[in-house]
Parts: sequence; C-alpha cells; structure tokens
Amino acid sequence: MRYLVALMLVFIPLSVFAAIDTYEFKDEATRARFHTLTFELRCPKCQNQNLQDSNSPIAADLRNEVYKMVQAGNDDAEIKAFMVARYGEFVLYKPPVNETTYILWYGPFGLVVIGIIVLVAVSRKRKRHESEVDDLETHLNKDEADRLNDILGKGEHK
Repeated sequence: MRYLVALMLVFIPLSVFAAIDTYEFKDEATRARFHTLTFELRCPKCQNQNLQDSNSPIAADLRNEVYKMVQAGNDDAEIKAFMVARYGEFVLYKPPVNETTYILWYGPFGLVVIGIIVLVAVSRKRKRHESEVDDLETHLNKDEADRLNDILGKGEHK
C-alpha cells in the first residue's frame, strides 16, 4: 500500500507538467504571430474560449496545426482559411461581413431602431389619449365632468 501511495505522489504531479505546450520559434515575430493567431481562433469544442486558453484535446491539436503552418511559412490568411474550411466561420472570433453574417453584424442596430420606433409610437399614443381626455373634459357640463372624474378616480373624496 505504501508503494502505491508513493507512486501516486510521484506520478500525479508529473502528469500536470505534461499538459504544458512548449513551442520553439526561429524568431520573436513568429512567436508573436503564433500567439496572435491562437488568440483570434476559437476552440470548436469550448465555444467561448480561444485556442490559447482552451485545455480541450482538439484545441491542443489545432494549436499544433497552427504551429506547423506558422513554421512552414504560411501567412495568417492562409491559416485562417484552412481553419474556416475545416470548422466553419464559427472558429473566427471576428467573422467577415457577408450575406450569411449580416444579421450578426447589423441585427443589434436593427433592434435598437425598432425599439426607438416602438417607444416613439407608444409615447405619441399616450399623449394623444391624454389630450382627448382633456378635450372631452372641456366639452362637458359640470355634472358630466364630475361624473367622469369619479369614474376615472380623479374625483374629490368627501
């Protein structure tokens, strides 16, 4: 039993260090390109994490693929095109503006415009209703105006 515990104490901490990816680059510009790309590309499994921050196995595979392509001299557009061809535009944090993404880019502005239109329409309707009630009160005699105020709850309480 002691040997089992001793083996666990030795090998469990080593497994933590095995998950760290280390990449060697020929220069600092290549390293910066790699890190920029892995921050701009989204993990297909994790959905809201980039490749750099994700611990999923597919993210590790994609980081390795990006590393190989950067080392091979592919430019950023080629690497992104490869990822989009393989995983769709979802893999990009900033998808391009085209027919399929118009609602994504312009939908929030459309909702704000619709909200403003509804707000203006409701406020105009309320003003019109209040002015109609005020006009109605001016055309009533004293008894009718008192009865209307009682119905509307504006009457004097005795």
